[in-house]
Amino acid sequence: MIRRTACLIARGTDPYRNLAIEKHLMDTLPEDTAILYLWQNQHTIVIGRNQNPWSELKVDEFLENGGTIARRLSGGGAVYHDVGNLNFTFILPKTEFDISRQLNVIGMAVGAFGVQVEISGRNDLHASGRKFSGNAFYKAGSAAYHHGTLMVNCNMNVMQHYLTVDPKKLEQRGVKSVPSRVVNLKDLCADITIETLQQSLCLAFEHVYRAKPAWLDERMMDVYSLQNLTDQFAGTEWIYPESIPYSFSVDERFPWGGVSVKILSEGGIIRSAKIFTDAMEAVLFHQLEKALVGSPFLISAIAARFDQKLKLLSDPRLLQVAGDVCTLICGRIRSMDRGGGGGASHN
Repeated sequence: MIRRTACLIARGTDPYRNLAIEKHLMDTLPEDTAILYLWQNQHTIVIGRNQNPWSELKVDEFLENGGTIARRLSGGGAVYHDVGNLNFTFILPKTEFDISRQLNVIGMAVGAFGVQVEISGRNDLHASGRKFSGNAFYKAGSAAYHHGTLMVNCNMNVMQHYLTVDPKKLEQRGVKSVPSRVVNLKDLCADITIETLQQSLCLAFEHVYRAKPAWLDERMMDVYSLQNLTDQFAGTEWIYPESIPYSFSVDERFPWGGVSVKILSEGGIIRSAKIFTDAMEAVLFHQLEKALVGSPFLISAIAARFDQKLKLLSDPRLLQVAGDVCTLICGRIRSMDRGGGGGASHN
């Protein structure tokens, strides 16, 4: 049961430090407390836990023009952040994690400006039929967080220029282009600013959780712990995936997200595997990579490895995702056997 609440507004716009604060709050969360953390990043693209940055954005051009690339712990897709965007994070005990309750805070805060909020799919918020917020989730230990963007007055031209959107994703959602599916809240209500939205969010948070929040200050956090986390998020080994040679590659988009599988097999054995995806699940795909490594490059062997993994999963959604990935890999191998396809490449 939530007995205490707290709010924190980040003082700076460094994405690595802001992600570190988020993780530190999660790691040190008291069991009866819910925290609302509000933060902004300057000219940053944040990619999901399992994404390949080179497939999601114009990496070199963005960096050359002063941009920062960061990778978060949660799954999902790439998002552009500037100071016209406000990020929120709900940090709670895992037992108190309730997406509908958390989204109620957002709906109430934005609704206070006369903007009606609509939930679209599993992780988007819309107003007037267009998206203004994308959400993602992460759980570890006894805590969990739910974070997302709130586009108040974001530079749409910059966002659309640097982000690479899979045409299949737009087709799946029944839209022709990015501009047709996104909107700034400022365009719907001129009274919405970053500051007024922050105030509205904190008031809605207090109302929904029925506890007056204490105000936290990042300057009171453990300096060494925060710096260590900041360094981890800023590390190139975290942001950029290891480049592996591969002899097998397959891509597909499912209702739960797009996926790209790269496998290197030598002597009939899978030596390395990498799965890139914008799916919401953060940890599952690393487990599937480990299941593939060491397996004979045979349909029967790969299916057996996945079956072992499936037996450990209880969530129907995870079972569906893992099953789809297995079917995709095995189907591609079968088509290669029939057509003599294949050939080594490099990524």
